[in-house]
Amino acid sequence: MDYIDDPSGFTQNIVAMLIEDGSDTEAVYTIEHHFSSTNFDKLEKAAVAAFKLNYDVTDAEEFETDDGQEILAFDVIAESKLDVAKIQNQVEQMEKLAADYQVEYDGWGTEFIEPQQQ
Repeated sequence: MDYIDDPSGFTQNIVAMLIEDGSDTEAVYTIEHHFSSTNFDKLEKAAVAAFKLNYDVTDAEEFETDDGQEILAFDVIAESKLDVAKIQNQVEQMEKLAADYQVEYDGWGTEFIEPQQQ
């Protein structure tokens, strides 16, 4: 499922898949929220706004889409356990940020974490 297909279901689906696959439910995950735009000024303003909300922000990188369009993208970095409500709160903040600065919010991602052996 892609974020754009069902924004509210996306978070529930990703968390459920991680848990089902055996990812550590007690770990703190690095959550990467993805933003993009063809307009550097708008993207930069969104990044500064995210930083002011106490998030870490990556440098903007340039990419070419499958159809040849040049876009710029950056990630907002957050930390969270696999808590649907907390991650969904972050998503709502990111959606507002994207709307306020007229950039695209492309959802979020994280990585599988092996459970600690006891």
